[in-house]
Parts: sequence; C-alpha cells; structure tokens
Amino acid sequence: MSAGPKRDFIGYGDAPPFADWPGGARIAVSFSINYEEGGERSILEGDDRSEDRISDVDVEARPAARDLNIEQSYEYGSRVGYWRLLRAFTDRGLTATVNVVGRAAEQNTLALKAMIGAGFDLMPHGWRWIDYATLTEEEERAHIARSIAQVEALTGAHPLGYYAGLPSVNTRRLVAEAGGFLYDSDVYNDDLPYWSPDHPGLLLMPYSLDTNDSKFARAGNGYQVGAEFVGYLKDTFDVLYAEGAARPAMMTVGLHARLIGRPGRIGALYRVLDYIAGHDDVWIARRGDIARHWQARHPDPRAG
Repeated sequence: MSAGPKRDFIGYGDAPPFADWPGGARIAVSFSINYEEGGERSILEGDDRSEDRISDVDVEARPAARDLNIEQSYEYGSRVGYWRLLRAFTDRGLTATVNVVGRAAEQNTLALKAMIGAGFDLMPHGWRWIDYATLTEEEERAHIARSIAQVEALTGAHPLGYYAGLPSVNTRRLVAEAGGFLYDSDVYNDDLPYWSPDHPGLLLMPYSLDTNDSKFARAGNGYQVGAEFVGYLKDTFDVLYAEGAARPAMMTVGLHARLIGRPGRIGALYRVLDYIAGHDDVWIARRGDIARHWQARHPDPRAG
C-alpha cells in the first residue's frame, strides 16, 4: 500500500507569499457547490448498504436495504435545492465552482448544464460519493478517468482541479499521474494555495469543512439555524479581510443543495453573499481562476 502524501507541520510559517490577488483584493473567496445527489451509496447502485452521511436524516446505514427517507432527502437537493442555489448566485451576478460527482451528474444533468451555462466551472468530486479508501487502486484510477471524460464532454475542456472529498492514500498520486490537472483540493491545512511537495506542478488548493453548510448535518456539533451559519462565515471573513491588508488569503465556502437549498436556510446564503459582496477589495472567484492566478504569480520553481 502507498504511504500517501507527506505531512507538513510548518508550511509557509510566518512568511506567507503575498497573494497579489487581482485588483489588489484583500481576500479571494471561493464558493463550491457539491453536486452529490444521486452519487451516494444505495443498493440500487450496487452498494451493500444505504447512505448515512450529510443529510437532514440522522440514520445509520441499512445493510442490504434501501432507506427511503435519506434517499428523498438527497432527492430534494437535486429536484429543488440546486435551482435555489443557481438563482442565489445568478441574481447577484456571481459564479461558483461545482464539485461534481459523476454519477450524480448522470442522474440530473439538467441543473448542472444550467450552472455551466451561467459560467460556473466544474471540478470532479469522484465518480461516486463514496469513501475511496474502500476501492482498489485500479478501481479509483478508472473512476478518475471516467470523471475527466465526463467533464470534457460537458465543457469541451479537461478539468483543472480534482476533489475526492473522501480520498484514499493513492488519490493525489493518481490525479497527478492522470495528467492535465493544475490543482487538487483534498487539503484543509492552510489559508493559501501551495505546491505539492510530492508532485511538482500540482497545486494544492485548500478546501474547508468549517465554513461549510455540512455542519447543519452534524448532530450535536453543528449549525441548528441559518443565523449560526451566517455568524460563523462573517467572523471568518472579517478576520481574513482585516489580515488581508498586509497578508491577503483565501476563504472557501462549501455548499450542498440538499442542505442550504432548504427554504429555512437559503436566506442565510443570501445574507452571506450580500455581506461579502458589499465589501471593497474582495475577489469572489471560481477555484480554477484562483489556481490560474497562483500559477501565474507564484509558479512552482520545480516545474519545467
């Protein structure tokens, strides 16, 4: 078994590079919509159990059986939530990145094509919304290749980034070996992009699980109402914005249509978007745009 990515407890230390965001922005803000509904575990998809993660239904997985409650919790995101998310951004003239699970896109290409048409970029999020540590290396390699082909068919271009969400120790190496990727987002350990120590030319673009609506689905340890989501994201933004006068950084917000797309929560996203967009010197950007900027301003010295 591969040992996987190296660990690094030092990073940039107290001397991070000056991000030099476009227009002199103090902060780059990335909104990522996780397109997972239809890619989750289900015996209808050949899995050995039902799903039990990240929904409003607090259940245990059912071995060899369906769970209609969690299935329909996911379906709400696909049927309704994505359209609310799309309108939240397009009504404000904003775009986002879609972390697309391949099988989910097959289940509902309609909403995805609407997002592509609105200027959102795509980042593969695995072919299935599953734990990739449970697959063989050959199976995971095939899933990555299938995801690349899907994005190419939808957009006419190779995806710039990849985010498994539940990666194996092999994922980053397989992404690098697949070629064509500028960045990998399976990292949570910094406020700035940095170059992979293991794979020259592969940028690591931090994602976030705290500024993330998945905390609505964490029983006893998450958001209960929209005001908590708004408050936490405002606090995060305010600190990074203040620090950005000298040290510009990056903030990522993770979204799920089955969670934030509910009527009782979507207003919280409206307030976050309006609050952030109401500040000067803010760059709200797709992840691909941030990665390209970093490559141009801070190229990997090891890459030819």
